Amino acid sequence: MDKVLERGEGFLKFLGTAGARFVMIRQLRSSAGLWLRYKSTNIIIDPGPGSLVRCNSSRPKLDLSSLDAIILTHKHLDHSGDVNVMIEAISEGGFRKRGKLVAPQDALDEKEGVVFSYTKKFLEEIIVMEEGKEYRIADVRFITPLKNIHSVDTYGVKFLFPQTTVSLVSDTKYFPRLVDIYKDSTVLILNVVFYQKRSEYEHLSLEEALELVKKIKPELAVFTHFGMSMLRAKPHLLEEKIRKELKLNIKFAYDGFTLEIPYRKDKRG
Repeated sequence: MDKVLERGEGFLKFLGTAGARFVMIRQLRSSAGLWLRYKSTNIIIDPGPGSLVRCNSSRPKLDLSSLDAIILTHKHLDHSGDVNVMIEAISEGGFRKRGKLVAPQDALDEKEGVVFSYTKKFLEEIIVMEEGKEYRIADVRFITPLKNIHSVDTYGVKFLFPQTTVSLVSDTKYFPRLVDIYKDSTVLILNVVFYQKRSEYEHLSLEEALELVKKIKPELAVFTHFGMSMLRAKPHLLEEKIRKELKLNIKFAYDGFTLEIPYRKDKRG
């Protein structure tokens, strides 16, 4: 990661690449989310179970007290399990009111939300996600361009850097508007839970993810958030096969995979 920082202005580190309940429960892959650093700004995205431990055990260590914000794309536990301890970390145990939380309204609700009432008081600001809304956290500008089709309120996030647009689509059923909304992506990050299409679930399959990549044509696509069927299919072998046969620049992320920002096309993911 230090070498990545030497080359670029920032990075996106995949602390965990687990998707779906059983991979998360068994921790076959970590469910710790993503850490974004750009210039002097640090944001953790979707801190699921194990995020606190993964940050502290990262090499080099990720300083939780340096966090500026938390982003939740939605409230499912594999994306939000450690959100309250992250708020504790940002606010130094609640002794220092600081940090921002960006999340859908249903993640914040008193009855069925995932953020405790007492930890909300530790934050400097809570920002509710809305479709089409733009945000700025210090050096980082981003938008939530589209509400996904998922069982709870879920939004994709498009990070707008000067030379790179990184789109984190999050959990969703396939639908045509995804192509139009994310067609300007330099890097397209897709949560690919299923190896084969499962129309009864609101998650992407490998086939659907590949269709999106072919239509959107990003410089790099990153697949993550793998369910059991994807792990059984061996992501590293799928990556090799797809790169060779389909000539697509796709990276199947692993725990600890780090993407340089700005993304440079001449460097393979």
